[in-house]
Amino acid sequence: MASEEIKSEYLELVETIRHHMDLYYNQDTPEISDYEYDQLMQRLKAIEKDNPELVTKDSPSQVVGGTAKREAGVKITHNVPMLSIEDVFNFDDVRAFVNRVHEKHPDAKFSVEQKIDGLSLTLRYNHSDQDGKLHLSLAETRGDGLIGEDVTANALVIPDVQKVIDLPYDYLELRGEVYMSHDSFEAYNSLQEKEGKKLAANPRNLAAGTLRQLDPEITKNRGLKMFVFNVQDGPIDFRRSHCRSMDLLEKSGVKTVFHRLCVSADEVISAIEEIGEMRQNLEFDLDGAVVKVDNVEWRDDYPAGSKYSSGHIAYKYPPEERIVEMDEILVDVGRTGKLTFTGSFHDPETGKPARLCGTSVSRATLHNQDYITDMKIGIGGHYKLFKSGEIIPKLNGCVKEPAVIYKAPDKCPVCGGHLVREADTADIRCVNPTCPAQITRTIAYFASRDAMNIMGLGDTLVEALVGEGYLHSYVDIYHLKEHRDELIAKGIIGKEKNTDKLLLEIERSKENDPVRLLTGLAIRNVGKSTAREIMKHFDNLMDLSKVTKDGFLQIPDIGETTADDLYEFFHDEKTLSILARMQELGLNMTAVKDEGASDKLAGMTIVVTGTLPTLGRKEAEELIVKNGAKASGSVSKKTSLVLAGEAAGSKLTKANELGIRVIDEKTFLDMLNS
Repeated sequence: MASEEIKSEYLELVETIRHHMDLYYNQDTPEISDYEYDQLMQRLKAIEKDNPELVTKDSPSQVVGGTAKREAGVKITHNVPMLSIEDVFNFDDVRAFVNRVHEKHPDAKFSVEQKIDGLSLTLRYNHSDQDGKLHLSLAETRGDGLIGEDVTANALVIPDVQKVIDLPYDYLELRGEVYMSHDSFEAYNSLQEKEGKKLAANPRNLAAGTLRQLDPEITKNRGLKMFVFNVQDGPIDFRRSHCRSMDLLEKSGVKTVFHRLCVSADEVISAIEEIGEMRQNLEFDLDGAVVKVDNVEWRDDYPAGSKYSSGHIAYKYPPEERIVEMDEILVDVGRTGKLTFTGSFHDPETGKPARLCGTSVSRATLHNQDYITDMKIGIGGHYKLFKSGEIIPKLNGCVKEPAVIYKAPDKCPVCGGHLVREADTADIRCVNPTCPAQITRTIAYFASRDAMNIMGLGDTLVEALVGEGYLHSYVDIYHLKEHRDELIAKGIIGKEKNTDKLLLEIERSKENDPVRLLTGLAIRNVGKSTAREIMKHFDNLMDLSKVTKDGFLQIPDIGETTADDLYEFFHDEKTLSILARMQELGLNMTAVKDEGASDKLAGMTIVVTGTLPTLGRKEAEELIVKNGAKASGSVSKKTSLVLAGEAAGSKLTKANELGIRVIDEKTFLDMLNS
């Protein structure tokens, strides 16, 4: 029997892994690297091996991580389950797998393949009597491994997906990996940055979101690609040799994954090493190498559990790491005056940016002065560099100390103003309210999607307008129309059409709800959700100038620090002058109370999960907020209720573990109508 200590560790591991499975498979927003996730899973399996009584059917080791998402299309039950592949992390385990296969089938061969970091897709092809060829009839995502979603319309616009295959079979079902190249990913983010929109975290997440788009034109424009890596179902010709079937498909115009036919364990390991050496030069990300029994009919002789495909293993490479030399430490000032530090470096072996996980890396955030001091960061120092989550470059230790450890400047690098280190924090701030860096970022934030949502007024344009003297605060945005002809003549915004388009967007923004305006004022610790909560208690934004600190503290979720920030902001003469000018210019200050709004759910935090019978998730969350509750995306001890529908997944499991009340749509609507 497991000890109480082991049980406690096990339950905590289960909760942690389920959280990260949900982020990776369902939210497309992983917080940790594949390597870190694998280490958690390995520890879980080790505990389960020694304590089998702890294992349940819904253990993370027994289930596939994803759930089918309704927004991309209708649900599809897979003809052949789309399961995961069991991971191994050293060559001893690879040899053990090969030897186990050879014990039963001494003449067995193996296919060693690239494991592309993308989104799995199954393609179904049916025979056409008209031309005797196979025609694509359905494309389905992985979902939870048993049920996926129909994304045929989107698959049809991916160039690598063959619409017709010239093979004389009745039926063929292929599985592959949809991915986004580094070039397409960087092009997408460049456009997003230019338009002042949110950047994608990594190619895998962007590929997953793109494949699930409702509009196939968006999918087409983002440049998805695909490799086929398996025949899920088909004639006997495809079952005797996997590699031969891949070669036949390749000759028929199907783009297949890199594969190498091997016989011995040494050949398999050599192929894994060969694939590992390719990683830096590929146009896509890899998260391992797959080893498959080549004879498909023999794979079932080597089961690996309900979660994993039989006759497969996946070798996971350790995180890539490079040594870099620090060249420069760049200091910037954020919209709140906080100093940020970025290290600029090169690979001392090549003299160029470091190649890491398929991309060139020359910069990484250095967080704050405490981090810089602890890491002994300075010009000429050498440091280990890796990618956290194989996404964000981070330093991972000093291997050669610099002559001098960097120390933050005494004066603001932008305006020369006074710098102050906040008590009990590592943050250093410029306290000059007219600092140009703060003005640029404050105005850009004011115009951003979460605030006033002025399309086209992104960071680059704001910086240009500040530099030319047109913007000194966000209120000046509404005076740009007075300079229309001058702006057109200078071409700062563009030609006449683009200039008028932006000026129209600015005028439209005056009608925004004051929640957006309050968000855009960039008050420290006041984001969109806090602004929404504040405006529930006031009829007019200008009323906030009459509120005491204690009055702000009466608002739910407003603590001492935020109350101080609000009081200071709304009792500053310059602030009140700007707000008065905005009111004169016609910006909406009056809160329109939602028709049918109530406080029936006041004080609650509610999580929506799964597919509800009639309500969409956003629709349900709007009703939650409208009736006084907070809509949350994750289950925790603070959660009051979980509104669950079909295929609720890990959030439902966690709610049950924590003893949180779970309700269905009917109960939820009854609560609102009572």
